[in-house]
Amino acid sequence: MSFRDLATERSAQIKVFAKELGFDFCGISEADFLEEEAPRLEQWLNKGMHGKMSYMENHFDKRLDPRILVPGAKSVISLLFNYYPENDQLSTTAPKISRYAYGADYHSVIKDKLKAFLERIQSEIGKVDGRVFVDSAPVLDKAWAKKSGLGWVGKHSNLINKSQGSYFFIAELILDLELTADGPIKDYCGTCTKCIDACPTDAIIEPYVVDGSRCISYFTIELKDAIPIEMQGKFEDWAFGCDICQEVCPWNRFSTSHTEAQFTPSAVLSSTAKTEWSEMTKELFNELFRKSAVKRTGYEGLKRNLKFLDNSIQANEG
Repeated sequence: MSFRDLATERSAQIKVFAKELGFDFCGISEADFLEEEAPRLEQWLNKGMHGKMSYMENHFDKRLDPRILVPGAKSVISLLFNYYPENDQLSTTAPKISRYAYGADYHSVIKDKLKAFLERIQSEIGKVDGRVFVDSAPVLDKAWAKKSGLGWVGKHSNLINKSQGSYFFIAELILDLELTADGPIKDYCGTCTKCIDACPTDAIIEPYVVDGSRCISYFTIELKDAIPIEMQGKFEDWAFGCDICQEVCPWNRFSTSHTEAQFTPSAVLSSTAKTEWSEMTKELFNELFRKSAVKRTGYEGLKRNLKFLDNSIQANEG
């Protein structure tokens, strides 16, 4: 068997493993410098669109070249894992949280699957070194997913998969294994501007460019200071994250419910009403969000967000 045939066979084998572990889509790229993304990232940072997310300024070279992050890297395996829920929050008056945070923290759930994936590759294929990543290291996951043909990056800067929309977690294995790379697909956003038109804080300043420092997700999760008063009345009840740009995207009419039990919200969270959110104690917060991504904002952060929403309502009524 030729070297090229072996790489192709291994690539097909790896995609079977991914499917068996519950990943919805798997694509492969050559581990190389992200030439197209380099000037975009530099410009985005220079314009301060990362706000107070100072960590985005770190490891610039590692974000663009996986061979620096993982010495000897030859391939990047990109994976999509569906998190679209069967049902939304039951209480229509409750503050909203992003769908990705309904269940257990995706970092731990996906990381466990990635570790099992790497072990399977090592067991079936042989000595393979590498690292696994899920939104916890300087990896431009959307760029790699796009490069491997799993979708295109939409005008809202989220990856859109043509058959199932954008409600996905993105993960990677960066390996020293030679594989056959997949190619990118075309952009299917066309003339649609629904995400741009719907963003209440005007965070999508132009197609494909999101000012992270104006995004509701930034304000409710990343920002540790007081939320700017000029944003009052613009959050549309989002207390943790925001799904507006995904909700209006026509491609998400193809979204299907996930099958991961760990991402199913607890009955308490599903039915918690607005008054219960407002009166939430630290103990209840810890109980509700012990294994959830919501714990990232912390109890005080969530209380700040809820107070900001209440003040916005009062200001509007006044």
